[in-house]
Amino acid sequence: MLVLFETAAGYAVFKVLDESKLQQVDSLYKEFETPEKANKIVKLKHFEKFQDTTEALAAATALVEGKMGKSLKKVLKKVVAKEAHEQLAISDAKLGSIIKEKLDLSCIHSPAVAELMRCIRSQMEGLISGLPPRELSAMSLGLAHSLSRYKLKFSPDKVDTMIVQAISLLDDLDKELNNYIMRCREWYGWHFPELGKVITDNLAYCKTVSKIGDRTNVAGSDLSDLIPEEIEAEVKLAAEISMGTEVSEQDISNIRHLCEQVIEISDYRTQLYDYLKNRMMAIAPNLTVIVGDLVGARLISHAGSLLNLAKQPASTVQILGAEKALFRALKTRKDTPKYGLIYHASLVGQTSAKNKGKISRMLAAKASLAVRYDALGEDTNAEMGVQNRAKLEARLRQLEEKGIRRISGTGKALAKADKYTHKSEVKVYDPSGDSLIPSTSKKRKFEEIEVKEEEEPSTSEVKAKKAKKAKLAATEEVEDESSTAATEEPPKKKKKKKKDRVEEPKVEEESIPVTQPTEKKKKKKKVKEEED
Repeated sequence: MLVLFETAAGYAVFKVLDESKLQQVDSLYKEFETPEKANKIVKLKHFEKFQDTTEALAAATALVEGKMGKSLKKVLKKVVAKEAHEQLAISDAKLGSIIKEKLDLSCIHSPAVAELMRCIRSQMEGLISGLPPRELSAMSLGLAHSLSRYKLKFSPDKVDTMIVQAISLLDDLDKELNNYIMRCREWYGWHFPELGKVITDNLAYCKTVSKIGDRTNVAGSDLSDLIPEEIEAEVKLAAEISMGTEVSEQDISNIRHLCEQVIEISDYRTQLYDYLKNRMMAIAPNLTVIVGDLVGARLISHAGSLLNLAKQPASTVQILGAEKALFRALKTRKDTPKYGLIYHASLVGQTSAKNKGKISRMLAAKASLAVRYDALGEDTNAEMGVQNRAKLEARLRQLEEKGIRRISGTGKALAKADKYTHKSEVKVYDPSGDSLIPSTSKKRKFEEIEVKEEEEPSTSEVKAKKAKKAKLAATEEVEDESSTAATEEPPKKKKKKKKDRVEEPKVEEESIPVTQPTEKKKKKKKVKEEED
């Protein structure tokens, strides 16, 4: 049996002299207590030394990933292939399957083999000749550091600290530039105030001031390389009729020096932005594609590192940067914020106000996936970010067109949008209520009321006479015991009463007490007739 053993210095192939000892797994370590005992069990057949640390790292990473490197393949072809009938003991079953597939060698992996590997490692210095212990320890230390960096996916291109510092410096430069430009405009405005209104661009303003100096030099200066011709003509015209004060040459030199500082800082800011854009595409390409380079850099800076941002859930990424508003909303029991730093992303900016919350939630979910892919994935391409951004844009179009799509049916056809008519709910003040003169309708009402009041005494007398006649008629009907006449006459009286009530409601009140006693008398007379 042959044993393939990997070390930091190279590959070693041992031949097992006594295979019966391997059956006693629990007591195998006793046979490797000393180098002399170990040489009786195994014997070094071949040792392939690595040329440098790079080759050692490549071989070690290939073993970690379960692959067969070039150096290992060379050793196996040179040594093991000569004795193909022998079994090859290896420490990794996955590697054994690859060796068997490519080189057609029978490989074995068992607990006895794992124990044999541990025993060989304990007596490696005595079994491998020609390898000083000091050199072996140095090579082991260097390979351990290199392999640790590889496992952590460490590389100079993946250092997110540079992004954190760059975005912080970019924000500081913006603040300083704003202060310097404001000071420059205010300072030079005492001498040439009209120039600030004509030239609105800050950088062009500083370059113009640095070139012309005193406003009397504007007529002989060529500003075509800084500003357009029409603006140059306005500047020259304004310089002739300027109302600014006169300043000394020393003042102009200081103002020029300030303008030069602004120009230098602007150039450096442009260079820093390009550097930040390149670093973001190298470290977090998928995040950059989805939210943009500046927003992505601010998210990484706010979280502290790319790995810390990858650990955050999508809901935290959505409101990252709005912690103050979040805790204030929780304290006052109001609505929590819908977005934080992610609000400045282009996808959120181009949507309508009612859909900003939905888009920010979906964007945060996709950004969270992209960050994890960038921080923990092996690929460095931005394919996933491009696909997710396309999905977000399609969803955004769907939300924007949702209002004019047909809800029922297939939903593919667009519904007919009705013409919009604005209905104002603003109440207009009626000035007619301010007039003290009554309108014609009110005059008519007053006249009708006066006419009714005049007619009331005559109608009351007529009503009283009618009531007396009704009494006499009722008594005659009772005496004659005519049921038919008695039943026909009361409805006539009621009809008259209804007419009277409709025409004159006040007379009704006077006639009620008169009619009540007649009805009681009728009832009494009917009761007497029944008793008789």
